[in-house]
Amino acid sequence: QVQLVESGGGSVQTGGSLRLSCAVSESIARLIVMGWYRQAPRNQRELVASITSIGRTNYADSVKGRFTISRDSAENTVHLQMNSLKPEDTAVYYCHAVTIRNRSTYWGQGTQVTVSS
Repeated sequence: QVQLVESGGGSVQTGGSLRLSCAVSESIARLIVMGWYRQAPRNQRELVASITSIGRTNYADSVKGRFTISRDSAENTVHLQMNSLKPEDTAVYYCHAVTIRNRSTYWGQGTQVTVSS
């Protein structure tokens, strides 16, 4: 079983920055894709950013130019650097991973991000 542990959430004012981290109990080399999703109250969960095993990234249009997803293979950790935060970024952010071998999916417990005006 792959365990995903998120950290780095918190409260910031508009224009501030946060860096989310997802520690993975598996070699990142064995994951075909890792990503960050978010879900605001009464909204559906949506993809924020993802990164594949070969380093290809994908971002939601709403965060392009503001968020950056990256990997640290030595630490088996995926990060999401969030800059120029807006109130509409307020949500619970979830780490997500898919294994290469069986295409099994895993989710973290979520971390709250709150951006105030």
